[in-house]
Amino acid sequence: MPVLYKTYKNMNTASKTYGQYYGRLVPTKTMSYDELCKHVSEHNSVFGEDVCKGVALKLASCMLEQLLEGKKVQFGDLGTFYLSAKSVGSVTEEGFNAGQNIKGLHLRFAPNRSDINDLSAKSLKKLATFLNAKDLIEPKKKASDDEETPEP
Repeated sequence: MPVLYKTYKNMNTASKTYGQYYGRLVPTKTMSYDELCKHVSEHNSVFGEDVCKGVALKLASCMLEQLLEGKKVQFGDLGTFYLSAKSVGSVTEEGFNAGQNIKGLHLRFAPNRSDINDLSAKSLKKLATFLNAKDLIEPKKKASDDEETPEP
């Protein structure tokens, strides 16, 4: 299945790229945690869905624990997860208060870039095929229009 996208026009009049068109990806669905575990178990695995779900649940719990201890977590050939902070400034170093100045924590991910399993943006683009989401609808619409037109 190709990666679906749709185009949109930049309508921000203050932008230097006002009026230009860009692409946004259109997800086909959100795979649930249970569906992912079932999918993993169906890939010639000796482990059933319940075991896959248990391991994934424990892995997620331990990852969160380690991230909140200030560690980065490398996830095999996939990449590395880490936290970053969004904060507002303080006039003085002494005036900085983590509880007040840190406004949020963000979970970040840095994909693996090794030759074996390169998940960089450039490599992912090379692997992907793209399809404009409107092409899924318009060909059907055009075909139905052709059927309604009587031949002379």
